Amino acid sequence: MKKIKISDPDLKKSSIIISIILGSALSTSAFAIDVDAGDYTALPAGTNLAIAYYQNASRDELYAGGKKLAGDYSLDSDVGILRGVHFTEIGGYTVDPQFLLPFGSLDAGGYVAALGEESGVGDLILAATVWLVNKPAENTYFGITPFLYVPTGSYDNDSALNLGENRWKFTLQGGYITNLTEKVALDLVADVTLYGDNDDFGPGKGTLEQASSLQVQSYLRYQMNPSWDLRAGVSQSWGGETKVDGVNQNDEAEITKMTLGTAYFVDPTLQLLVNYGRDLDVKNGFKEENRLNFRILKAF
Repeated sequence: MKKIKISDPDLKKSSIIISIILGSALSTSAFAIDVDAGDYTALPAGTNLAIAYYQNASRDELYAGGKKLAGDYSLDSDVGILRGVHFTEIGGYTVDPQFLLPFGSLDAGGYVAALGEESGVGDLILAATVWLVNKPAENTYFGITPFLYVPTGSYDNDSALNLGENRWKFTLQGGYITNLTEKVALDLVADVTLYGDNDDFGPGKGTLEQASSLQVQSYLRYQMNPSWDLRAGVSQSWGGETKVDGVNQNDEAEITKMTLGTAYFVDPTLQLLVNYGRDLDVKNGFKEENRLNFRILKAF
């Protein structure tokens, strides 16, 4: 397949629009630390989890400064993640060292079809939650998780779309769970992400910098029975503006999104989860029209 480069003439018509498109594509490949309701539940030491995720997302609206751009723009993604988790105890605290390995494909269309399509492996993510509050009898938990993104993913500076980012990243996240009633649980999660530089950005091998990003997420879960729950969530994120060779790209992102889903334990060690979501409001970048998430979790 012919490699479409970001230097192609059709992509040079508007530097501001293109910077927003590329910033949106970059955030699409960044695999933000979205959580599922219940993720901050601490399990007994010695428990292992093998988890597989799949997400399909479609985007056909592009925004700049909060305004929808006229024209036909699209960016679709199919992303999977393999995740391994081990629960242990260190110094009296439950800790869960883990890794996440994303992979998938991105496909641009319409006015930005020249961005092409790309597939490959994303950057390896290393993490470990430490639970400072762990009260299973009350379903109350509070944990802190550092995430380290290692630049091991597929990356080509001549390609507009990449699964890897060619830069180090660090996210610090905190998550809290508690019961509001016997059947209703509340999840609250917040995180901040710091970015290293990509010193091989674009055909000119420029330096990409990015200001820190913030995200807050909340879920309500209704327990239909001990094996089955319904969940609904909202998320607000503020993406840091990027600079290329010191020049501001005016692409800071603000995204509000919603999620509806359900999770079911087929047996005590096997859980299936499905979520549907979409963006409600976008300041800069593509707006997700539809997002389907599937997850299989096996405990052993």
